[in-house]
Amino acid sequence: MASRPRPVRTGRAAAQLGAQLAALRERQDLSVDQLAERSNLSRATIRRVENAEPSVGLGTFLTVVKALGHLDAVHDALEPED
Repeated sequence: MASRPRPVRTGRAAAQLGAQLAALRERQDLSVDQLAERSNLSRATIRRVENAEPSVGLGTFLTVVKALGHLDAVHDALEPED
């Protein structure tokens, strides 16, 4: 089954999020291997997340965000306003 093309705006947003995760990892002075170990994912998967590959699932993305200590911030950003 062929996948549908990703809208340009969605691709840009994904690329920005991946780059932001990579920058956050670097600011925390973590190597890809260290983040992989911390998140219980492979080094290749961390690279796929940081490169915003479309095959990365939401659960995997959130696992990396949690390993970087920012899951609450993502949750709070998506909380509906009253």
